[in-house]
Amino acid sequence: MQDLGGAFGEAFRLIGAFDGDLVEIVLLSLRVSLSAVALAALVGLPLGAAVAVARFPGRMASIAAMNAFMGLPPVVAGLAVYLLLSRAGPLGDFGLLYTPEAMVIAQAVLVTPIVAALARQTIEDLHGDYDEQLRALGIGRTGAVATLLWEARLSLVTVLLAGFGRAIAEVGAVIIVGGNINHVTRVMTTAIALETSKGALNLALGLGIVLLAIVLAINALAGLLRHSVAESAHA
Repeated sequence: MQDLGGAFGEAFRLIGAFDGDLVEIVLLSLRVSLSAVALAALVGLPLGAAVAVARFPGRMASIAAMNAFMGLPPVVAGLAVYLLLSRAGPLGDFGLLYTPEAMVIAQAVLVTPIVAALARQTIEDLHGDYDEQLRALGIGRTGAVATLLWEARLSLVTVLLAGFGRAIAEVGAVIIVGGNINHVTRVMTTAIALETSKGALNLALGLGIVLLAIVLAINALAGLLRHSVAESAHA
């Protein structure tokens, strides 16, 4: 085990020098998580808005399911995606297992319920304020979904930031489907786990500092957006 003070000093040196391995891992982490959030947004935002606006049998069960899947254990999501992408699975012929694409799918599976559930709550609250106006204008449910998604865009950005925070810090699912292959599927969380287990703290601490900075920046941006939304509502 390295001296802790020296390890921190070397970690900051790696960050300041834009160490090649560190930068490669950080960039892959960002690419995977941003892609996963984009997929989650494409599915989760319209799904959440549709459930918020529509009235159908089983609606409450759908809401309960979305809320429950917000707490889906990452290893379970990773196992499910692994079974889908493995050679014996229905998507095995695509050869996606142990690739960044598999990691994107696994993170999207985790993030989509979060995006859908939070979007549903946001749109449902807004729908209560706009329902009479939408009816008076003769806007149907599809048009109402599109209109409310646009009106709630700033609030929904905070939803996506929450999803990104979940994705970027995830380790269980991505290590199952990605395999933590050096220069191929090694992201910040899996690299931190590996380097720590080896007792090589320099890179682990450097990546941990970068990951913490990213998470803090996400929370700060989400806070600013919430403040902006609150000011707009009172204007």
